[in-house]
Amino acid sequence: MEVEKSRSIPKAEQIYWLLREAIVHLEMQPGAVVSEKDLCAELGVSRTPVREALQKLADEGLVDIFPHSGTYVSRISFKVAEEGFVIRRALEIESVRKAVVNVTDADVEHLKNLVREMQSILDSHQLEKYLDCDDLFHGAIAGISGYPRIWKFITLAKVHLDRMRQLSAPVPGHLAMVTEQHDTIVRALANRNADQAELAMRIHLDTSFAVMARMYEEQGALFDGEE
Repeated sequence: MEVEKSRSIPKAEQIYWLLREAIVHLEMQPGAVVSEKDLCAELGVSRTPVREALQKLADEGLVDIFPHSGTYVSRISFKVAEEGFVIRRALEIESVRKAVVNVTDADVEHLKNLVREMQSILDSHQLEKYLDCDDLFHGAIAGISGYPRIWKFITLAKVHLDRMRQLSAPVPGHLAMVTEQHDTIVRALANRNADQAELAMRIHLDTSFAVMARMYEEQGALFDGEE
């Protein structure tokens, strides 16, 4: 991790996004110790921006801070992830229906290119790149809808869901299915058929969450054990 020397972006904000990405991508595992001292040494910064970044992550539920004890990467909350899924599904269904009204041939070609990129990622077995491309695809649809802030709201809501997405990525056949579903969504948009687009999006999101939910059963040690 590296903090850029930028006057426009505060150090605490940079550190927050660096750590957030590492936690969401499971580079920092649930339950792992987060050492302020080590972060300061690694990033070449004082404790103040590190503490500010950690407090912001704590507010988001990504780290647990125990005074006089330590800071730890939070375990994944299935309840919060499920809530994020419900929010995401509602907003994305609305988004894709709006996109049907606004979509251009150039938009369709851009989405097709993203699907091709995802297929190329799968073919080259670079799964760590897939979910970022997946986000670009869904974010592009939100942009086409005319309500680009929808994706910002979804991004904030789905942080625990994203950690489950990382766990589910290696499931055999899962991302191949996702890629096919993306293609179906694009074809519905190209046909300017709102009902087809909504159905394709519902099927895509629901089947993906079903795969992710199995991670809760199979990798329970990474979750917070809530009832």
